[in-house]
Amino acid sequence: MSKRKSIIASIARKEFLHIIRDPRSLSILFLMPTLQLVLFGYALKMEIQEIKLGIVDHSKSTHSARFIEYFSGSDFFSPFTYSGPPDEIDELFKERRAQAVVVIPQDFGVSLARQMNTPVQFLIDASDANAATMIRNYLSQVILNYNDQNNDILPIPFEFRGTTLYNPDRKSTYFFVPGIIALLLVMISALLTSITIAREKETGTMEQILVSPIRPYQIISGKVLPYIFLAFAMGVVILVIGVFLFGVPFKGNVFLLLILSILYIVTALSLGLLISTIAQTQQVAMMIALVATLLPTFLLSGFIFPIASMPVVLQYITYLVPAKYYLYIIRGIILKGSNFFQLAAPSTFLAIMSSILLVIAIRKFSTNLEK
Repeated sequence: MSKRKSIIASIARKEFLHIIRDPRSLSILFLMPTLQLVLFGYALKMEIQEIKLGIVDHSKSTHSARFIEYFSGSDFFSPFTYSGPPDEIDELFKERRAQAVVVIPQDFGVSLARQMNTPVQFLIDASDANAATMIRNYLSQVILNYNDQNNDILPIPFEFRGTTLYNPDRKSTYFFVPGIIALLLVMISALLTSITIAREKETGTMEQILVSPIRPYQIISGKVLPYIFLAFAMGVVILVIGVFLFGVPFKGNVFLLLILSILYIVTALSLGLLISTIAQTQQVAMMIALVATLLPTFLLSGFIFPIASMPVVLQYITYLVPAKYYLYIIRGIILKGSNFFQLAAPSTFLAIMSSILLVIAIRKFSTNLEK
């Protein structure tokens, strides 16, 4: 038993020294995810600011001026006055000078003075449907604020006061940063381990392994252990950067997150090992690893697009994406303070998936040795 442990330790030490002495591997391990976290963290935002809002004021009254002030005082709008012909308003959208236009009627001031309901026309560029929906919500909020402070006649049947939990400021960064961490962990972990056995094949050292009395599980274990440690260190680094750089609140148990992150890392490493047993060169292994991790995590894990909105076929495919379960875990712990029992289901799925991938990788490697 001690001899088997010493063999695994020797392989792990050799793999660890190779990584430490290889600047390319170190840059992939630490520099690449750090840069990606910063870039993705600042680039992936759902909030729309500085919305170019054209103002067509036919009233030119004190009432319309007060109404326009509400848009000028908003953090989301950048209003400007349009005094051209009404039939050329469409040109504002075509030339991308405006994303929305407010048309205030000529009798706006008179109608308000008489305390009547006055319609105001809003034109929104819906070439981007998601952006149009958000712009409409922002416009509605400004109008509600205006009516609340300037209209005492129109009765409101009831007052709606909602409480926003876990993200009261509705910052999309709080939602995306945990997703970016899940993406980087699975991508880098699978990428690094996918080239381990492929490197042995490419450099010709696989022949030495074939004539040695080393068992497949010892090779796999020895190669996985260093990457578990290094990927865990990488995960801690990008988690700290995500929390302190982007101000994401951490409400849960940090030790629970670290333990379940190790489980997720093992799943990603097992996937990378399986890829390395299939690929013959490091380049092919890296390409397969990127395709197998980047696209499914980005599109099918719930990272950006909600799974419930996907077609039924794709919803079933998402069960094969490890990041789907880790997103439940990391978002639950960081944003909601979830405990282990509340995260037992996704944790179990990850454990089963990592076991299956690891067994397949070992058997696949054993078959290669026997050929």
